[in-house]
Amino acid sequence: MTSRSWADFLAAEPAFAEAVQNRFGRYKHHVLATVRKDGSPRVTGLEADFRFGELWLGMMPGSRKAQDLQRDPRCALHANPGPDDSMDGGDVRIAGRAVEVTDSAAKARFTAEVGPPEPYHLFRVEIGEVVQTHVDGDELVVRSWRPGEGVREHRRR
Repeated sequence: MTSRSWADFLAAEPAFAEAVQNRFGRYKHHVLATVRKDGSPRVTGLEADFRFGELWLGMMPGSRKAQDLQRDPRCALHANPGPDDSMDGGDVRIAGRAVEVTDSAAKARFTAEVGPPEPYHLFRVEIGEVVQTHVDGDELVVRSWRPGEGVREHRRR
């Protein structure tokens, strides 16, 4: 799977990227799926942060999700659907690879701007796929983007 930064997605498909980021911005907590040591999925909550042209994930030191990503960087991030069934902005998810940030200057920049509790693990997500699903009248609409492919839209009744 080819991966790109959030800035790459934003440059390639600005309207779609903005809609996805706005959907994540509606709520603070989202759902992260990682791969456990035995290969089974792990689903946990966390906060996602879009800044400096990247999608960032911060985690407590030694957390299981951080250990999962250190071992296998594949992940999927699902936007919080909210407290009701309106799903304004659709159902949104991002899949890719979470790369731990070990560069002290990059981590210091993030820390200075965000002020997370320390110590913490910081991961940058390399985007492999972005999907938005919503209902338009009597059709289910699935929009997706992958690096190098552009946006695809599928409609189903």
